Amino acid sequence: MNIRTRAFTPAPRTSSAGASAQRRAQKLAGFDLAQRVLGIDPGLHRTGYGIIESGERGIKLVEGGILRAKADDEFPKRLQDLHDGLAEVLRDVRPDVVVIEDLFSTYAHPRSALLMAHARGVLMLAASEADLRVHSFTPNEVKQVVTGNGHATKTNVQAAVKARLRLKATLHPPDLADALAIAICFALRQNVNRPLA
Repeated sequence: MNIRTRAFTPAPRTSSAGASAQRRAQKLAGFDLAQRVLGIDPGLHRTGYGIIESGERGIKLVEGGILRAKADDEFPKRLQDLHDGLAEVLRDVRPDVVVIEDLFSTYAHPRSALLMAHARGVLMLAASEADLRVHSFTPNEVKQVVTGNGHATKTNVQAAVKARLRLKATLHPPDLADALAIAICFALRQNVNRPLA
């Protein structure tokens, strides 16, 4: 492990569980089947990224790491560093698709959500400049798919990612495990929907 500083129209369903599955499937409509998936857990201080490959033998880890921006740099410089760091990763690993965690905000911390939106925006820009499709999942959806519990803890996510990728060591910091969980979520959703395409 390297560490670095087809569209379809599903048939209508009547149950709420069926409607939920249909919505999830439609979110992936338009994405070609991706073998190499890059997941991103955006952050201003630390952005986790993880690349997996999905195939007939399951999911395997390609690379994972953390992009860091200096806290004492001016805000525009920090955003530039995140953008340039991801652009370098994209050139090196050439993923088929980029999956980034969707924003969530609480009324208690609206400023944090606004600052995070800036980071997420420059990361999405780097993916767009590399001519890559970008997909997103909410944190709760990622936790539900990867651990079976939409309110799982960071420790639960780390353990699930470790088991899914058959790793010997727990991934630290949690941003790395979160990024890989996002990529795994896309791969699992894609595999579930593949027979319907």
